[in-house]
Formats: sequence, structure tokens, C-alpha cells
Amino acid sequence: MNRNRMERWRQASGAAVLLLAGAPALAQGPDVYALRQAAEERARAVEPQVVTWRRDIHQHPELSNREFRTAALVADHLRSLDMEVRTEVAHTGVVATLRGGRPGPVVALRADMDALPVTEMVDLPFASRERAVYNGQEVGVMHACGHDNHVAILMGVADVLASVRDDLPGTVKFIFQPAEEGAPEGERGGAELMLEEGAFENPRPEVIFGLHVGPNRVGQLTYRAGSAMASADWLRIVVRGRQTHGAAPWGGVDPIVVSSQIVLGLQTIASRQLPITLTPSIITIGSIHGGVRGNIIPDEVEMVGTIRTFDAGVRQDIHRRIRRTAEQIAASAGATAEVEITHGYPVTVNDPGLTERMVPTLQRVAGDDPVVVQDLMTVAEDFSYFQHEVPGMFFFLGVTPEDQDPATAPVNHSPLFFADEGALLVGVRALTNLTLDYMTAP
Repeated sequence: MNRNRMERWRQASGAAVLLLAGAPALAQGPDVYALRQAAEERARAVEPQVVTWRRDIHQHPELSNREFRTAALVADHLRSLDMEVRTEVAHTGVVATLRGGRPGPVVALRADMDALPVTEMVDLPFASRERAVYNGQEVGVMHACGHDNHVAILMGVADVLASVRDDLPGTVKFIFQPAEEGAPEGERGGAELMLEEGAFENPRPEVIFGLHVGPNRVGQLTYRAGSAMASADWLRIVVRGRQTHGAAPWGGVDPIVVSSQIVLGLQTIASRQLPITLTPSIITIGSIHGGVRGNIIPDEVEMVGTIRTFDAGVRQDIHRRIRRTAEQIAASAGATAEVEITHGYPVTVNDPGLTERMVPTLQRVAGDDPVVVQDLMTVAEDFSYFQHEVPGMFFFLGVTPEDQDPATAPVNHSPLFFADEGALLVGVRALTNLTLDYMTAP
């Protein structure tokens, strides 16, 4: 990022501290001002170390439920800050508790640690050269979704908040989560398992905050109240017909033709059966397998896909319609359809009241850079499990360099995805100030 933009951020952050003394929501005397000022100064001081952490984690990515090195790095850092640290939560997760010197609410902050089975194609001195086995196949490993940034940012936030521990009016739980991208086949993991294993216990947080880097202009903060990211469910349909010669299809029941009709029928659910003014939804068939040669009509065809929705009620309704559509189309041709739907991540819902309360914090952190309302995103996040337990706010941090167009730059999960490190300080300041503002506001 260029020096002028960084200087504008630093000036804005300094001005933000001065504004705090007179902010009505923070009118608790000079202690609040001093706390914010100390935190801002420490955030700037720790920025070089955050960059170092990020590069180290980026160069040594680890797949879901295999984040051993990353977890050890995180745990060692948190112990050095004299926190209560618990490890091996949901396999490799780390949960740490920072108890402030003053009474107040409990705030949770979360970062995900896992990388993806992607071979990096970005020319960096700290590019990943790691290889690993994923579902029985050797693959390259890369932080193609940007979780290396999340971990480094939250490590920096831990440093900042620990530096003001004596004046901190509350408790902070730092949750470093494995397997956000999904546990390996045959395993469990991620946020849901962390909760089952007590990540929110002793003490239980009142709220949780989290962020995700993405293809917006470097340092730009975006958010959305209410439904923000989709639920993600897995769909498998097996259509069974009756095998016969391809030259005499009337001698059997063709499951390939039936499957084709089902694929088209599924698309009418979103376009013709659900009110599009209420909420969007997506049914995608991503894989179809059936048959072994061109002149044999097979016995069966397997289709697999994904279902995305933004409303819990619509989610259940669309499942019912998928079953009805597949089964009845198959029956009309003398075939059968077996429909299997596996629930994945729920809808990511930012608590409207909490979001409205905290948006001014993001605006102050952003300074002159406008904070933007994010469009609905059809990708999914297992941060949603935490939000089912307590009110939560999940927001987005732009990492596209200034010399690139966010509309055309490589996005998350691409082997060419690149995150500008100029956004790291903004992430540290955002999570730090959200925590402090929540603790000190009336």
C-alpha cells in the first residue's frame, strides 16, 4: 500500500482517539480516553510483529484439523501475555481468557486458522511450498482464503488488550478456531465442535466479533446487519432406472434423461416457487456421474450439489421442495430418486441491534474511508454457530492492493489470491475498538 494512504490512516486513528473524550456513548471520564489512547499506541507499535506473524503463517499453512504448528505459535504467544490458555479444543483449537483489572462484560473474538488444498501461484518471498494429503490425495496447501491474516490480526489484538489489562473493564475470550473450511472426510471440527467442547464456558461471552478479509479495496471495512452470508447444505440425489441397450431405450428406464429433467426442475424452485422478493436462494448441481459407455443406458445416476439460502424458514421449505421435485419427476418416468440433504453451516446473521450499536466504531476506525454496507454473500461461514449462542457481528476487511481493481482481482480460494498487508493494522484497530467500545458504552 502507498505511504500517503498509510499516513491518512494513522492521522485518522489519532483523530479518533481525540474524538473519544467527547463521544456521548463513551462519556465515562478521562479513564476511557486514556484507555483508547494507550490501545491505539500499542496497536501501531505491534504492527510490524503482526506482519511478521502473518508472513510466517502464510509460508507454513496447514489444512483443517491439522493446524498443529499454527496452534502452537498462537498458544505460546498468548501464554507470554499471561493469559489462561486452553489448547486442543476441537482437535487443534486454542481458547484464551484475558481478565481485565476492572469488572465488565465478557467479549469473545474469533479467528480461523486453517488453509486450503490449493497450490499457491503468487510470487512472494514467503509463498507456501507446503504439500499435504487431503482425502487421500497429495495436494498443495495455501492460505487462499486469507485466514493467515485473521490469525495474525487477532494475535495483535491480544497483545494490545493485554497491554491495557489493568484498566480493561471486562474479560476477553480469544478463540482461534480450526477447520472453518470443513473437517476432512470422516472427521468433525470447526466452530460447532468447539462449542460442544466448552469454548464458550467459564466465562460465557455476551457477544462475539469476527472479521474476514476479502476482495475490497485495501483497508475498507464493510458490514451487513441481519442475514449476511448464506447457509450451505449438501445435496445428493441417486436416480435409479433400469439398464438397457442404448439402441432400444424403451427396453428400460433411462436415469440419465430423468436426471436431466430433475436438474432443470430444481431450477424452477428458486425461479418459480419461492418469492424472490423475500430472499434469494441457490440450488447448484456440481457433479453428475452415470454410465460406462455410450451405447449402454445405466441403472443409476448420482448427482451432488449445494443449497444456499438466507432464511431459516426458506431453508427448510426449499429442502421439502427439492425432495418433492426429484421424487415426482423420477416417478413420472418409472424411475425412483433417493434424495439426501446434509445440513451444513447455518445462515450467518449479524444481530441487528448489536450491529447498529457498533457501526460507529467501524466508522471511527475507518476515518475518511467510508464504511460500506456489504451485499448479501452466497458463501457460508461457520462463525454462524457462535452467533446461534450469543449475539454476534461479523464484518469484512478489504485486502485488494490499490493498484488492482477489486472487481477483477483474484478472490478468496484462488491460487492467485493476494492480501495487501496494509490492511492488517486496520483489522487490529477494528477488533480492539469494537471490544473496548462494547465494554465501556453505557
